[in-house]
Amino acid sequence: MAELIRPEQTPQTSWNLRDLRRSAKDKKIAGICGGLGEHTPVPSWVWRAAFVTSLFIGGLGLIAYIVLWVSMPPAKADS
Repeated sequence: MAELIRPEQTPQTSWNLRDLRRSAKDKKIAGICGGLGEHTPVPSWVWRAAFVTSLFIGGLGLIAYIVLWVSMPPAKADS
């Protein structure tokens, strides 16, 4: 019989998109992928690979990156 999964055993998969901001620490160009990596359970290198891959498949990655660059607020300044 299958074991029941307890809530403390489930991995953290919270997508905190309400506070989505560009990253100040993990940035290569504008901090978009770093910000997505900080606010989702997906690491920033996966986001970078996805954008680069989609760049070569129709160029949609570049358009999405530019839209996110314009629409995502910058990282909060450390006080």
